[in-house]
Amino acid sequence: MRTEVDTRDGRVRGVAENGVVVFRGLPYAAPPVGPARFRPPTSPRPREGTRDAGAFGPTAPRSRYPENMDALISERFIPGDDYLNLNVWTPDPGATGLPVMVWIHGGAFTNGSGSEPVYDATAFARDGVVAVTFNYRLGVEGFAVLEDAPANLGLLDQIAALEWVRDNIAAFGGDPDRVTVFGESAGAMSVATLLSLPRARGLFHRAIAQSGAANAVNQRDDAAVVTRVLADRLGVAPTTEGLAGVPQDRMLHAQAQVSLELQGLPDPAVWGERIAAGVLFLPFAPVVDGELITQRPIDAIRAGAGHDVDLLFGTTTDEHRLFLVPGGLIDLIPEEFAVGLLTQAGLGPEAAEVYRQATGAVTAGDLFAAVSTDQVFRIPAQRMAEARADAPAATFGYEFAWRTPVLGGRLGACHALELPFVFGTSAPTLTGPDAPRGLAEDMHAAWVRFAVTGDPGWPRWDPDTRATMRFDHPVSEVVSDPGARTRRLWDGRTR
Repeated sequence: MRTEVDTRDGRVRGVAENGVVVFRGLPYAAPPVGPARFRPPTSPRPREGTRDAGAFGPTAPRSRYPENMDALISERFIPGDDYLNLNVWTPDPGATGLPVMVWIHGGAFTNGSGSEPVYDATAFARDGVVAVTFNYRLGVEGFAVLEDAPANLGLLDQIAALEWVRDNIAAFGGDPDRVTVFGESAGAMSVATLLSLPRARGLFHRAIAQSGAANAVNQRDDAAVVTRVLADRLGVAPTTEGLAGVPQDRMLHAQAQVSLELQGLPDPAVWGERIAAGVLFLPFAPVVDGELITQRPIDAIRAGAGHDVDLLFGTTTDEHRLFLVPGGLIDLIPEEFAVGLLTQAGLGPEAAEVYRQATGAVTAGDLFAAVSTDQVFRIPAQRMAEARADAPAATFGYEFAWRTPVLGGRLGACHALELPFVFGTSAPTLTGPDAPRGLAEDMHAAWVRFAVTGDPGWPRWDPDTRATMRFDHPVSEVVSDPGARTRRLWDGRTR
């Protein structure tokens, strides 16, 4: 099987393995270092000769997850400046017109890479798809708001990667007019944001959003406060010149401290009343900057953006338990705090009993996890689907409901648990050693069907029936409006 192809940046040599050909570490943009550190991505320098693409390239600078989370989610850390790179799995570089799937990784816009073991896309290539994964700038590097630089550099990186796919994927057997972009968590939030952007129009034709929706943006002024406080603590100005001289390890340490502080009870004297009241979606995330993003993605979608793109969206049943169970926080949440979350959301304390009856929540921690799952993940996903109710393109919904036995079963069907099932890979630290193979085959096949045909294999979602494929073991089935009792509590409350 041929393993060398010509791209616009030069000839590259992949490796044949497991019945497919893999090209790793291909730069899609120049290294974002030196004068380019806080600037938009630019094209990589053309190369002479043949580039060996057998090994993964560098990963974006980032800190590790907290210890308890790190034990569950495996990450690769590969040093180097040339980290705006991507990986391609293809059934046959000599083919033509194959469907393409481009993965955007998650990690709260501060973690992850396109080369994590769970994202090995061999199974997609075996099923006739050209699959691409890539890195993008994270944290301060990707989402700081500086006085003299564009915002949303991480998103601009994502667009640059999709442009590389448009310009080069035919050389790997793919069809640039049959691209499905898919992602999970921050990756799904990126997918939804890209769906709303004129700048990304035409770069993909179908979209899959796993555990993320179109509400994941900050206002520019709020994000600028985060950058200013971080710069103050580093002793520099919140400018490209000020931050450019900060060593990477020191930047990451300050970023981690800011993120941790904002997860707690931030001091209004430091952060201001708005941020102390919780207006930030995440400390580092896409920003409504008036240029690339002119309005919240959900509002743009309501106005018709992306209505020509087929969408598959969904969440896991117990999303938020991933953030509460591993460190034992779920057992420390008092009743008044759980009920207070409902009150803060405008639901009122009486909603607590509805949640207990509908979800089987026993403890205050269980209640908090169920409400947080809806507030952060499920309800925003529903709002995104509702915003497309009149779209000519199709919308399909799913729920991943299989519960992992890890940590005594307390994680439930938590955030990120569906990833190895979608990719057909192994993640025993999260799924346990005996994850149901049939469920993985069913879920992976649905993703491939959607990319190939635009139909994953069950009825379309609409606001009346809310038909949803519930993936579980031993039986997966289509259900109508799952979790209707708790969903209705949020009616009239826009997320």
